[in-house]
Amino acid sequence: MNAHRLHALAAAAALAAACAMTGTPALAAGGHAHDGHGSAPAKLALDHGKKWSTDDTLRSGMDRIRGLVEPQLSAAHADKLSPADYASVAAKVENEVAGIVANCKLEPKADAMLHLVIGNIGAGTEAMAGKDRKATPTQGLVKVAAAVNSYGRYFEHPGFRPIALGH
Repeated sequence: MNAHRLHALAAAAALAAACAMTGTPALAAGGHAHDGHGSAPAKLALDHGKKWSTDDTLRSGMDRIRGLVEPQLSAAHADKLSPADYASVAAKVENEVAGIVANCKLEPKADAMLHLVIGNIGAGTEAMAGKDRKATPTQGLVKVAAAVNSYGRYFEHPGFRPIALGH
């Protein structure tokens, strides 16, 4: 794995951890803060009853994350994924998150809501990669899928299809 990819993964993990734990403005992979948001809200909410606006970068990245996670759920529930399988999916998801963080441009309140979703994705990838001893890799995969579904409930994304989470 090259140094640039390691840096992107580390940046995504650090961003997710920072957003999930502190609610402080996190740095994008390029080293600059997202535009003008303060502390993150405590939970996801709609924008006065409407879904938050998105951009092409966010929608494309979330589609790719969905495409990485959804096909793995049945194998995970059947206990057919190895630790290496989980780690591979986690790394690919983290790479997508890094791309979203570095390139998406949302208004500050939508950005703050997105950071809640990203924090949940980060917590899920940590479990998938075996870095969270309180959660199994399968629980981590389900957490990422649930975060993707939350994104779909709270953000405009024409054609978005929720991921079936069941066993």
